[in-house]
Amino acid sequence: MSTAESHFEQFRADRIAEVTAPRGALALVLTQWDQPGEPIPDEATALAGFPATAELTRLSRPHIDSGDMQHGYRVWQQDSPAAQAFEGIGSYDYDPNWVITGRFEFVDADRVVPFEHIRDGGALRRHAVSGDLVFTHEGTEYRVEALDTTLPSGPGLQLVFADKTNGAESYGAGRFLYVQLPDLGRALKTGDVLPVTLDFNTAEIPPCGFSNQMNCPLPPLRNRLPFPVRAGETTVQYAEGFSL
Repeated sequence: MSTAESHFEQFRADRIAEVTAPRGALALVLTQWDQPGEPIPDEATALAGFPATAELTRLSRPHIDSGDMQHGYRVWQQDSPAAQAFEGIGSYDYDPNWVITGRFEFVDADRVVPFEHIRDGGALRRHAVSGDLVFTHEGTEYRVEALDTTLPSGPGLQLVFADKTNGAESYGAGRFLYVQLPDLGRALKTGDVLPVTLDFNTAEIPPCGFSNQMNCPLPPLRNRLPFPVRAGETTVQYAEGFSL
């Protein structure tokens, strides 16, 4: 097994550990948001009717319409119905042809782009997208919008993309790909171009594939690739008869 294939197998193992963790996506059984100004329920009230092993975490965000601070909570249950029915994550075999060298063109630290989310009924939320992710596939250049994010190893990008496998071979709402940014040793400035590697073998099913209480961003039009990406995760495997 090559080093790249070994890293791929470790990625696969890490993903199983991630989604089956006590607060992994499979464990999320409820996300509840209060309207701005409403009283925040205490923990006992929020967990009423759930097993004693259930855990509560708090959330806050700007309201999508008013911008006022909105509070909420999540309930986690490691032995949730989805966790009990979970049998694995389908994946394409490792393919070195899907490790693509590209570039990140920094535009503006304050640049934001609206993204639709799966639980927002068509409304849009604005996310930081400080530049363009550019790569070439079969001679054609593609320019996509990747969200700014922080990875365990430092600053990175989160590409929310769709391709021609969605719904037939892979998760229907699209997939995520995380891209590491190199460290320049200084703050980025307009016009900076950074080399990046897009390893589509590590494309992930988003958290909403494991819990219908997750609110995942959906691929914007620019990120809907007109070709099949037969690399990375495909579908969540559940016991026969189970559905989210």
